[in-house]
Amino acid sequence: MEKRINKLRSKMKEKEIEAFFITSRKNVRYLTGFTGTAGRLLITKNDNIFITDSRYTEQAEAQTEACRIEVINSRVVEGIGKLLKKSDVDELAFESEHTTYSEFQEYREKFPIGKLIPQKNIVEKLRTIKEASEVELIKKAVEISDRAFFHILNFIRPGITEKEVSLELEFSMKKGGGEANAFDFIVASGKRGALPHGVAADKKLEVGDLITMDFGTVYRGYHSDITRTVALGEPDEKLKEIYDLVFTAQKKVIEEIKAGMTAVEADSIARDFIKNSGYGDNFGHGLGHGVGLQIHEAPRLSYSSNDVLKEGMIVTDEPGIYVSGLGGVRIEDDLLIKEDGCQVLNSAPKELIIL
Repeated sequence: MEKRINKLRSKMKEKEIEAFFITSRKNVRYLTGFTGTAGRLLITKNDNIFITDSRYTEQAEAQTEACRIEVINSRVVEGIGKLLKKSDVDELAFESEHTTYSEFQEYREKFPIGKLIPQKNIVEKLRTIKEASEVELIKKAVEISDRAFFHILNFIRPGITEKEVSLELEFSMKKGGGEANAFDFIVASGKRGALPHGVAADKKLEVGDLITMDFGTVYRGYHSDITRTVALGEPDEKLKEIYDLVFTAQKKVIEEIKAGMTAVEADSIARDFIKNSGYGDNFGHGLGHGVGLQIHEAPRLSYSSNDVLKEGMIVTDEPGIYVSGLGGVRIEDDLLIKEDGCQVLNSAPKELIIL
């Protein structure tokens, strides 16, 4: 944690930030190790101050590293103001994307400082490069999700609902060590497969359906994200064609993606192939996104992103084709970006499985 805070201090120095007030729970956890709900971090020239209340004193003492703990039970903003005054802070940076306007007004009224400076995504950019320990946690989350996929293959049958599939995936992953669902699972079958974000509904599975399942778990704070599409009985020939195209596009990304590539270039690997195959209008979302303490974090892999891939990033590779009135296919893995390529973290099979 001290290493992470030191990296942040270097960024603060670059941006001439005197002191930084961090309120995002994910960023606080990244910098301190604290997993509770009441924690803020004030980094000044000479001190790292973790601020919580008496409910979390023991937890903070056990979890936080490289920080001095301050317990404030009431009039929290005034209490933080006293810390700022004691630390002789005149200009304070804050996380603009994690601060409401009413909070900003309160800071402006009650912090005894000369200037409040909004800052965006400073810690988030540090989080894009995963340390070895973070990679191992994500690998564990991925492993739990992969095992759930093998389990669900024996559960799927005609007549059960998409919601039942979703619940069984959740049960399997929590039984296997997952802390929580990474997001609201997508289970979209038949014509509903044309909905990229078709959250599980009451629709019953039918013979001939393609079933797209997008799910993931959280392990010690870190997320996994996997999508597989399977067939329940022999599918339509058009759906088979679409599956083969998505499968090929997804593999092409794995073969070509590497550090130094722009997000647009990575996205175009799959997009150009799908477009040249006649389905460009049926792939509307980006290729993928970063995964870590959040299910969606930087970098963003799309045709409109300014991000550049770097070694140590973990991103999703999830092209899809969606045809209204017919159905859809998406296949997704989590990839660890390396200097000369990538490492696929998932082991669940991707060839079309007909149940």
